[in-house]
Amino acid sequence: MRPFAYERATSAEDALRRHQDGAVYLGGGTNLVDLMRLGVEEPARLVDVAHLPYDQIELRPDGSLVIGAAVTNSAVAADRTVREGHPVLAQAVLAGASGQVRNLATVGGNLLQRTRCSYFQDAAKPCNKRTPGSGCPAREGEHHNLAILGWSDACVATHPSDMAVALAALDASIRIRGRGGERTIPIEDLYRLPGDEPQRDTTLEPGDLVTAVEVPALGVPSRYRKVRERASFAFALVSIAAALDVGDGRVRDVRLALGGVAHKPWRARRAEEALRGAEATEESFLRAAEAELEAAEPLRDNAYKVPLARNLIVRTLTELGEES
Repeated sequence: MRPFAYERATSAEDALRRHQDGAVYLGGGTNLVDLMRLGVEEPARLVDVAHLPYDQIELRPDGSLVIGAAVTNSAVAADRTVREGHPVLAQAVLAGASGQVRNLATVGGNLLQRTRCSYFQDAAKPCNKRTPGSGCPAREGEHHNLAILGWSDACVATHPSDMAVALAALDASIRIRGRGGERTIPIEDLYRLPGDEPQRDTTLEPGDLVTAVEVPALGVPSRYRKVRERASFAFALVSIAAALDVGDGRVRDVRLALGGVAHKPWRARRAEEALRGAEATEESFLRAAEAELEAAEPLRDNAYKVPLARNLIVRTLTELGEES
């Protein structure tokens, strides 16, 4: 591991001041420190932001939430207001990592974690995300758990966060403190597809600090389901965050996001559009899933994800429809 300096920020302004060339923000460190040990990340300075005053969950009168970026994943999953008002979020957090990791990992760090593609994590191998222009061996190599949607010739990696998938379905927004002041953006605008710049996971500018997540009120049945290779501490093959509002046998509103299928949490807009106003039946859910997955371009060894995602959408929506 390359030697580095450690500094603890005392405020957002102090964090921005300390974030100079070669500096990286440190939250719980559950992903960053691993990457440093692997030689994938080699920051000259770590700026600790885990102790800044962003460690509270605020329930607003309208039922919406403001979750500080320094709140631990365990605290999110255990919070009564989250479990009762936004169960899909609590379920997603509990589906990710182990209890020990959740105790350390922060909301901000979870959203900004890097891909678990084996080529990205091996500093001895080429990877466009780690070393732009070096190539993407995953396309012809080991890719059984990589992207089927939105990938490019430069990168077929997937985003690993469960929490981000739930927040995408919830239409969450991200508060950011940058050199130009504070701004709030939809979570969909935080992430990007790889295109020709797979090294850029997000739209954040240098020094930008995520300070909180705003989550609108929900008020309808919701669920997070994750299919993985083992029951504990495994990343999603495919996951789904769903919320469904049914009245008089028809879909009044629906929110769907998929994980494990793209470089970013994949908001299933085509499926949502196909379902609004449709009968809340298994046949409708199947047609919507197929409409969404028409854009899928599976690689040699991950075509299984297409029927897996389709079945996951249908099963989850059917169960939510029975609860409505």
